[in-house]
Amino acid sequence: MNPIAEALLQDLIAAAKKAGADAADALFVENISSSVSYRLGNLEDVERSESSDIGLRVFVGQKIAFVSTTDFSKEALAALPGRAVTMAKLAREDKYACLAPRERLAREFPFLDLEDSEEPSAELLVERARAVEGAAMAVKGITNSEGGGASFSRSAIALATSEGFVGRNAGTSHSIGVAVLAGEGTEMERDYESAASRRSSDLEAAEAVGKRAGERTVARLGARKAKSQNVPVIFDPRESAGLIGHLAGAISGSAIARGVSFLKESMGQEIFAPNITILDDPHRVRGLRSKPFDGEGVANQKTAVIENGVLKTWLLDCASARQLGLQTTGHAARGTSGPPHPSATNFYMLPGTLTPDELIADIEEGFYVTELMGMGVNTVTGDYSRGASGFWIEKGKIAYPVSEVTIAGNLKDIYRRLTPASDLVFRYGINAPTCRIEGMTVAGS
Repeated sequence: MNPIAEALLQDLIAAAKKAGADAADALFVENISSSVSYRLGNLEDVERSESSDIGLRVFVGQKIAFVSTTDFSKEALAALPGRAVTMAKLAREDKYACLAPRERLAREFPFLDLEDSEEPSAELLVERARAVEGAAMAVKGITNSEGGGASFSRSAIALATSEGFVGRNAGTSHSIGVAVLAGEGTEMERDYESAASRRSSDLEAAEAVGKRAGERTVARLGARKAKSQNVPVIFDPRESAGLIGHLAGAISGSAIARGVSFLKESMGQEIFAPNITILDDPHRVRGLRSKPFDGEGVANQKTAVIENGVLKTWLLDCASARQLGLQTTGHAARGTSGPPHPSATNFYMLPGTLTPDELIADIEEGFYVTELMGMGVNTVTGDYSRGASGFWIEKGKIAYPVSEVTIAGNLKDIYRRLTPASDLVFRYGINAPTCRIEGMTVAGS
C-alpha cells in the first residue's frame, strides 16, 4: 500500500468539506496482477499489470456525487473535491444515501492472514501453468487442450470517512486452472478444474488439479440423453455452491428494498430443512473473501444467515438498511466510482452427516449434476431452469454420463428439499457440500 494513501484520503475529505460538502468518504485501491497461459506444451502469454485508483464520494444534504481518478498529480487531486461538490449540487436527492454512523464503525481489525509476503516469479507461474496442463494432458483419453493457466494478484485498499473512520486491508491470491478435451469429432467432451488460495503454501498442487480435470473430462465420454422425468438430483460441490449463491442474491438488502426477490416475505420463516445452517464469515482466516471491515468501514462479524432452516437476516449496507428501517449488517462492498452495495463474504453451508455415497445409495434413478449452463434463474419468482450435464444414477450407483438435459424447479422448493452431504471443502468464496434435491424435473429426450 502506498504509504501516503491514508493521509491523501483525509486531505481529500477535508478539501471536500471546505468546498461545501456536508460529509464525504474516500477510497484508495491498488492492484498488481500477473498471469501466464500455457497451451499444448507451449507458453502463450505472460502478462503483468499495476494500477492505482482513488474515488471520492461527497454529500451535499441528501445529494451525492462520485468522482474517481488514476491521475495522482497535485493538480488533478486538487481539482477533485471541488468538481465532486459541484456535481453533487446538480444531482437529485437520494433520501437513503448515508455514511455509516460513527457508533457502527470498526475500531479493531482482526488479523486474517490474507497477504503473502512474496510475489511468485514469472518462472514459477510458468511452471505452475505447464504442470497443470501437463498433468491433464497425461490422462489417457485426453486429446486436446484449451490451455492451462496460473496467476497471482495483490490488492490493497484504504478507506477514510468524515465520520472518523480510517482503515486499510490487503490480500493476495494465487490460482491455477486448466480446461481440456477428450474424444474426437462430434464425440468430444470438455471439462475443467481450478484451485485458488490466499497463500502460495496453501495452493493445491498443480499436478493434482490437472489430473482431476483430465479424469473429469474422460469420464464424460459416451454421454447419453436422459428421459424426461421427476427424479432426485445430486449437485456436485462445484455446482451446489451456485444454489446458495442464488440465496445470497435473494437476501441482498437492495433486492429486498426494491421488492424483486422471491424471498422478500420470508424473514423468520423456515425455508430450508431444520438441519440446515448457512453462515457468512468475513473473518475466516485466509478466506478468499475475508475482510476486517466492510466497504463503509462498518465492523463486520460471522453471521448465521440460515439457522436450523430459518432465514435470520438480510445482507445490508447502510442505504438498504435505512430504506428497510433496519441497521446495516456490515455487508457493504464498493469500488471507487459508485455507491456501496450489499454483498456476501465467505458464504457457506455447514455439512450434513451422510457421505456423498450414502446420499446416493437409495436412489433408484436420479441425476448427478457436474456442470450447469445458461442463466435460467428468475430471482423475482425463484423459477429455476438450467442446462446440465453429469451422470445418471441407477440403483444407488453412478451408471453412465448424461448431457443435453435441462433441470427445472423453483428455488423455494429446491431449498426445502435439500439435503447436504458431509464433504464441505473451502474452494471458492461461496461453498457448499454435495447436495441432494428431491423431485426435480429433468427434461431430456
